[in-house]
Amino acid sequence: MALKEALILIGGAQGLGIETSAVVLATAFARKGYGIFASREYFSNIVGRHSYINMRISSNRMPYSLVYPVHLIAAMDAESVFTHHDEVMEKGFLVYDTGTGKTRLSQIASMEPPLKERLSKSLGRTATVEDVVKKIESEKGVNVIPVSFKLVLDTLRSKYGIGLAQAQRFRSSIPVGIVAGLTGLEEEALEYGLRRRFSKRPKLVEMNMFLLRKLVSDIEKEYGNQLKLEKSTNSHEEVIVASGNDVVAMGKVVGGVRYQSYYPITPASDESVLLEAKESLKTSKGSIGSLVVLQTEDEIAAITSAIGAALAGARSSTATSGPGFSLMVEGLGWAGMNETPVVITYYQRGGPSTGQPTRGSQSDLLFAMHASHGEFPRIVLSSGDHVEAFYDAIKAYNLAEKYQLAVIHLLDKFLANTIASMPMPRWDGLRIERGKTVFSTSNGGPVKRFDKSEPISVRPVLGSGAVTWYTGDEHDEWGHITEDPVNRIEMYEKRMKKLEIADKEIPETERAKLYGTKDGDFLVVGWGFVKGVALEALELLRSKGLEGGYLHLRYFIPFPSKYVADILGNFDEARVISVEHNIQAQAAQVVAMNTGFKIKRFVLKYSGRPIYLPELVRALERIVKGESLKEVLTYGK
Repeated sequence: MALKEALILIGGAQGLGIETSAVVLATAFARKGYGIFASREYFSNIVGRHSYINMRISSNRMPYSLVYPVHLIAAMDAESVFTHHDEVMEKGFLVYDTGTGKTRLSQIASMEPPLKERLSKSLGRTATVEDVVKKIESEKGVNVIPVSFKLVLDTLRSKYGIGLAQAQRFRSSIPVGIVAGLTGLEEEALEYGLRRRFSKRPKLVEMNMFLLRKLVSDIEKEYGNQLKLEKSTNSHEEVIVASGNDVVAMGKVVGGVRYQSYYPITPASDESVLLEAKESLKTSKGSIGSLVVLQTEDEIAAITSAIGAALAGARSSTATSGPGFSLMVEGLGWAGMNETPVVITYYQRGGPSTGQPTRGSQSDLLFAMHASHGEFPRIVLSSGDHVEAFYDAIKAYNLAEKYQLAVIHLLDKFLANTIASMPMPRWDGLRIERGKTVFSTSNGGPVKRFDKSEPISVRPVLGSGAVTWYTGDEHDEWGHITEDPVNRIEMYEKRMKKLEIADKEIPETERAKLYGTKDGDFLVVGWGFVKGVALEALELLRSKGLEGGYLHLRYFIPFPSKYVADILGNFDEARVISVEHNIQAQAAQVVAMNTGFKIKRFVLKYSGRPIYLPELVRALERIVKGESLKEVLTYGK
C-alpha cells in the first residue's frame, strides 16, 4: 500500500555532502508535485562533526513540521548509526555502510561525550555498528540494507577512470539512489534535481546519473518500492524549493534592495552569499538593475555602512545573528536618532555569547525590541514560514522608508536552514513604497530634514541637491546639535509619534492572525517557526476531540494590542498556552505588557533543536487535560 508521506533521515559527517543529497531529493520530489520539508542540524564545525537532514515528503500537503520516528535512516558513517538507530520506526529501513560494521562506539572520536555516555549505558561501550544493526533488526523488525559504499564507488571509478579521492565526492549520491529506489522516484525527476544543483557542470550530472541508475536498479530488484508514495494530490502548479535564507534573499531582490552589508556569521551568511551571486541582475532582455553586497570587517561597519547607503537613497539592509546584532546596537541608536530607514534581518540562534552558533532559538525577542539606550521608534516583525519570510522581506523595506525608522525582521536558525517547497509567490498587489523620499530637488541649499510640523518629514537623500546635517546628538529641525529642553521634548515626541501612525495604519489582522476556532477548548499563542508545527498539532488534536486555535503573533512593535486582547478575552487563563523556543516565554511577556493578560501555561523548548510534531501534540494534550502547567520539550539529537 502506497504511503501518503515518507519520513527520511540522512546522517553523516560534516563535509560529506548530505545537504547536496537533500537539495537533489527535495527538488526531484517537488518536480513530481510532492510537498517537501527538510531541516538540517549540524555542529559548528567545517568538516568532521556529525550532521543530519530530517526530511518529510508528502503527497497531500505542503508540510511545515518535523515528525518522528522515520521510515528510513540512511547512515553514511558509523556515528549516524549509533546516534539515530532508535529513531527508525518498527519495520522501517536502515541503510548503513558495511565498511563501518566493525567500528565500535568507543572509537567515535567526534561524538559528544555526554551522548556517548548515554549510548554506552544502553548499548555497551564495546558495541559495534553490526551489534546495533542486529539489535534494531530483532527488536523492531527493521529492514536492514547493507551497502558497501566502497564497491559502489568502485563501479564509478571503473567507468570513468577516476581516483579514489575524486570518487569519494560522490558518496552523497548513495543515499539519494537508495531513497529513490525505495520510494519509486522516477529517473526524470532525479536527473532534473541534479541538473538544478549542478546546472553548469554537465559531466557531474552524467556521472551521478550513472551511479543513481545502478543504485535504483539494485534496490528495486532486492527490496522493491516498499516506501512508494501515493501520487501527489497537491494542487500547486508551480513551486519554489529553497531554504529560508534563500527565500529572504529572493524577497529582498523583488523588494528592490540596492545595498546589503554583512559580516560572516551563522546562520545569516547564506542569505548574503546568494545576494552576492545576484549583484548584477541580467535577463534575456538585458540588465534590470544591480545591487551592492559588501562583506565588512565587522558588524559595526556593516550597520553603519547600511545606514550610509540609506542616507544616499538606497534600499538598504544588513543581515546578522545574535552576536553580530549585539555589536550593531550603537549604530541602531544612531539610525533612530536620525530617522534613517534601514532593515536589519536578524536570524536568531542559541546564546548567550557564542552560545550554539548552529542551533536554533527564539531567545532574542526582548533584546530586539529594546536594544540600544534611549527611546526611539522601530518596527519589529517576525516570519513564521517561507511564504511569510518572502513577503516580509519586501514589506520591511516599505515600512522602513514609509515611517523613516529601523525595521528589525526577526527569523531564526530553524527557518534559515530548512529547505521547503512553497507556492510560487503572487506578484499582484506587491508595491514598492518609498515614502517621502526626495531624490532630486531644484531648490538647493539648507533643508529642514527633521521638520517638526509633522512626525514624518520629507527626506531628501544625499546627492539630491539639498543640504542636510546628521549627528548622533539631539538636534533641531535642521540637524544642528542643541540641548535646549523645549526642542528636546518636541523632537522626542516627533520621533515617537511615528509608532502611533504605524499602529493606526498597519491593520491589526496583518500583525497577528488567528487560525482555527476563537472559542474552543484551548488557544495556543506562538510566533516565528512555531507556526507550522502548531497548526499541524491543532489538526491532530482535533482528531482526538480537542478543538483549539492558534494565535500567530507577527508584529511585536507596534503590537496589535486590541486584536490580541479581544481573542484572549474569549478564553480563561487555564486554556491559553504559550509555545516558544526560549526559557522565559518572551512573547508571553510581550502579550502581558501590551494587553494585561498573563499566560500561565507553557510549552517551551530551548535545547537548540526544533519542536517536533509528536512531542508538541503530547505536551499540549497534557496541559489541556490539566495534567501539567508547563512542558519542556527535549526531542532531537
